[in-house]
Amino acid sequence: MSNPVYGKKASASRNGEKLSVAAWLLKIGIVFLMIWAPFQAGLFNGLILQFEKPIYWSVIIGSFLLLIWLAAYYKNIKLDDQRSWTAAFVLLVPITYLLSLLSAASHYFAMNMVLIQCLYAILFIIGLYLLQNKQGNRFVEITTITAAYIIVMFGLLNWLGQGRTVSALVGWFSSTVYNGVYNQAVWIDANGPRLASVFQYPNTYAAFLMAFFFVAVFAITRSRKWYEQAIHGFMLVPMALSILLTLSRGGLVFLPVVFIVLLLFLKPAKQVLWILYCLIAGIGTLLIAKPVTELGQQFHQGLIHDPAKGWGYVLAASVIVAALAWLIQRFLAPKLEQRLSGLSVRKLSNLWLPIGSIVAVVIIAAVFLGTNAKHLLPGNIGERLENINFQQHSVLERLTFYKDALKVMKDYPVIGAGGGAWAALYEKYQNNPYLSRQAHSFIMQYLVEVGILGFAVFMAFILFIFYKYIKGYIRSSEEQRESHFIYFILVFSLFIHSLMDFNMSYIYIGIIVFLGLAGMAAAMDNEPVKRLALKPSAARGLYSAVAVIASLVLIFTSIRYIQANDEVTRGRELMGTSSDFQEIQAPLDRALQKRAHQPDAVLNMSVLLKAGYEQTQNETFYTASYDLLTNALKKEPFNKNIYNQLIALHQLKGEDEQAYAIYRDNADKYAWDMNWYDQLIYQSYELGYQALGQANIAEKEQYFKTGLNAYQHVVEGVEHLKTLPPGQFQGGEFYITPQMTLSAGKMQFMMNEPEQAAAVLKNGLTGDLHDSTMQEIAVWYLAALQKTGASDQAVYDQLIQINPSEQETITQLAKLQF
Repeated sequence: MSNPVYGKKASASRNGEKLSVAAWLLKIGIVFLMIWAPFQAGLFNGLILQFEKPIYWSVIIGSFLLLIWLAAYYKNIKLDDQRSWTAAFVLLVPITYLLSLLSAASHYFAMNMVLIQCLYAILFIIGLYLLQNKQGNRFVEITTITAAYIIVMFGLLNWLGQGRTVSALVGWFSSTVYNGVYNQAVWIDANGPRLASVFQYPNTYAAFLMAFFFVAVFAITRSRKWYEQAIHGFMLVPMALSILLTLSRGGLVFLPVVFIVLLLFLKPAKQVLWILYCLIAGIGTLLIAKPVTELGQQFHQGLIHDPAKGWGYVLAASVIVAALAWLIQRFLAPKLEQRLSGLSVRKLSNLWLPIGSIVAVVIIAAVFLGTNAKHLLPGNIGERLENINFQQHSVLERLTFYKDALKVMKDYPVIGAGGGAWAALYEKYQNNPYLSRQAHSFIMQYLVEVGILGFAVFMAFILFIFYKYIKGYIRSSEEQRESHFIYFILVFSLFIHSLMDFNMSYIYIGIIVFLGLAGMAAAMDNEPVKRLALKPSAARGLYSAVAVIASLVLIFTSIRYIQANDEVTRGRELMGTSSDFQEIQAPLDRALQKRAHQPDAVLNMSVLLKAGYEQTQNETFYTASYDLLTNALKKEPFNKNIYNQLIALHQLKGEDEQAYAIYRDNADKYAWDMNWYDQLIYQSYELGYQALGQANIAEKEQYFKTGLNAYQHVVEGVEHLKTLPPGQFQGGEFYITPQMTLSAGKMQFMMNEPEQAAAVLKNGLTGDLHDSTMQEIAVWYLAALQKTGASDQAVYDQLIQINPSEQETITQLAKLQF
């Protein structure tokens, strides 16, 4: 059977038919997204207010493009073969996210992810139809590669000190330019400066670079025009250099893996060319890596600024590699094709070079990791390579994330905990107090968000496309294979790296992946589906109804969310500049009308109402704030900021029992929040002491039991952290504070357990007794010892020397009976 794209009977619409005006509008829309989106911090996943608006605008643009697609391809719409049904099947991806709203840990995050997944589905459908057309396919390829090259050069310009210049060029449309500089285009951490370009995260940038490096190599071998070969060859060194500058160990580890897998899809002549180009680019990069790295480091450390020298190295190496690429394609490539043509038809002939490449990669890795060859690289790059092992912090931490994600899945197995669930839930399930709102694995994060059902749907969709594409690739001619291979490179490269990082949390990466999947589906081995086939009129009617209704709903929803976002921002600004209550309240009210329970709007409005109550003692303000917070918690049951605001509201009115109840009932959600447990233990003591003063022994016991259980939780947590592998950091602070010790010791003392009280208080005597809290711990400790008939003369002498009046206090406490 012939394949509509790969086969011999390719239709005119897929090979030479001119695109309609509507199709051209689609192309323009895709160009805009591919150029505009990455400079909005890669369109990060909407977990933070500042990243929301560009995402909603992307959804609006995508929705309008869907309507344009309907006009452009209305006559081509059908539901009678595997390709057309794949376009329908993709709708199940956002539907699984919509279904997960039923158990969403955060309705706010989950709705954002529903919109994002709808955008992906829209772009897949548009791409599937557009990329079947030869002209449309070529246009999208050029646009995608051009955007990537712009991002690469933007990153290097920031590295070599021209950040303000290039930021001025994108600042008029980018929300990520602050004070004239693109935020975190160069990341600074314990390893020193790391290149991140538009993504603000070096590891994702490394994955992006890896994918487009291989796209560039492929483009050189496919191009027939000398200037195209030269352009792609020119970009090899900047991309390889940028990979090194990210200091991403994951990027360096996955690079050879992806390279070897891609070689399996090439005939021997092309394999030789790929290896040759990678070697040339690698050598050219190594020759300039050290000086360029050091120049960038010196600039970002405020030492010297000499961008011309750095660009001299980069341009010289790039021009030489570009010239070599043209020469190889002009003179060597034809001879390789001729001499290895016989080998190409032999069975398994394309396995030899990949196998040899595996051996070569192992040898190169051993040389760089085990010899002084690593000194050829800049110091921090060599050190990062040297530290690649399974006991390093980043690996151990990721393994911990994955284990914790499985705990979440256990509680939300079928439909998941909704989009953004990891950010909302991780504090409840974490093994140690790390701070990561991302699970650092696309698979694990996807399972957490939509459960087994959603993951099964997504994997069925992905695996079907891969299977059909590879099947069609094997059966097709060389020219037909090359028409859509770029999409396979992009999807495979980005997915592989996403196994151990959160690249797919960047919507721009998601756009590339779903357009890539559309490109693969446009070229896949296609077969009729007779049992599910619909009449063209029925298919068009169904598609039209879904497209129009979905587009209108998405446009309306996104506009309201943008308006809510703007109103929250306006309200925040007024809170810093205005003292007029109603003026500040107005935009926050409008925000909540546009998007009920929007967390930032809720928190800011609550702060305003709380201030109104403080100033006027008007119960209306208190009630409004209380109702706002409690209603928001029904949709955001894991939002710690809302809980803290509600606690502050209770404490303002002296409602200590209600504040205590919030600490107690939600302690399991924040198992490693030291401040939360500090307050819970302290509140338990205070309320228990009040109950004791009222002779309510039962309540005293209840409060004290809660407080002591919380204290024991902290003790066990501190001991657990000691069991972490040596290479793994514990994350945030978590220890027994003096206040915890004092409160726990007092509770044990007042429960007539002086021995236990003395043991607790003794462990807390770690500081100078000139500190008032330490003095109080010492007093209660000595009193507990006196009750048991024991003493600690050293502590006693030190305390009495500092404060002699405490002698009588100790004696009086020791005589008390509870």
